[in-house]
Amino acid sequence: MTDERVVAAARAWLGTPYRHRAATLGAGCDCLGLLRGVWRTLYGSEPMAVPPYRAGLRDPENKGALRDAAEALLVAESGELAAGQVLLFTLGGLDEPRHCAILISPVRFIHAQEHLGVVEANLTAAWARRISGRYRFP
Repeated sequence: MTDERVVAAARAWLGTPYRHRAATLGAGCDCLGLLRGVWRTLYGSEPMAVPPYRAGLRDPENKGALRDAAEALLVAESGELAAGQVLLFTLGGLDEPRHCAILISPVRFIHAQEHLGVVEANLTAAWARRISGRYRFP
């Protein structure tokens, strides 16, 4: 998949309100919903059925599920940060990733953030320290 197509698909979601477990362009999504929506734009259908998950970071039922899905559906990346990559982030001092985003350049990313919706943000040192995985769409 070309980086330009991934970035364009992610940018189309800018301004979409934050809604837990949603994945509807313009109406609402969470970080996983953003990735699901970009996947549908690129490939035409949902990548997989998504089990129910809690909004809180400490959801023991789905521990590791985000990384497992990334490993199953995406291609692991190494080397330099590049536009179009999917980033997984750890949050709240937890070991497992609980947030995801799409790089639009080596220093900027798009993600769905509670209270803000889908926004473009700087990949600050604080965000970069939390990266726990990098992938690309197949």
